[in-house]
Amino acid sequence: MDLFWERGYEGTSLSDLAQAMGIASASIYACFGSKEELFGKVMALYGATSGEPPRRALREEPTAREAVHAMLRATADEITRPDTPHYCMLVLAAPTGAVENHAVREMLGERRRGQFAAIRERLARDLTLSAAGLDAVARYYATVVQGLSVQARDGATRADLETVITCAMAAWDTLTSATETPDTADRLAPPRSKGRP
Repeated sequence: MDLFWERGYEGTSLSDLAQAMGIASASIYACFGSKEELFGKVMALYGATSGEPPRRALREEPTAREAVHAMLRATADEITRPDTPHYCMLVLAAPTGAVENHAVREMLGERRRGQFAAIRERLARDLTLSAAGLDAVARYYATVVQGLSVQARDGATRADLETVITCAMAAWDTLTSATETPDTADRLAPPRSKGRP
């Protein structure tokens, strides 16, 4: 996990993995099937460890606002720990080039979509927004989570990330007003393409 986290999927070779685990490359195939399958197991472990505090915040906080705020703070805590790389593996370990790594990109994309769905589901428990409104607010806060990771990778401190979280939560009342007017619904809905009714 440490190697994939530090170097990303494409930056980690089978020989790197074999050396780190103290086994022969052939044993990786025998135990895990492939580098891709090993990476899938690593991402499951990552989700159960570093990924758990933000998800737990979404599940356990009493209100949607407190849940989102706690999720953002837990994310910032996890991505600025002194003993790990300063970013979310789910966001930044994705391969970017090789066509043969399409399945890995899709697997990580699916996990990120799961993060969005978890936020949306938590919002839906408390808020009386339209489907489009829930989608927009959930996507906004999912984007903040991912942006925190990029900022941390580029050197932002935990205190720097707290200012981002403060700004993101300052938008809460505007984004989640309980009574939607047509204007609010229009603002939260995705823009229509030109030429479509």
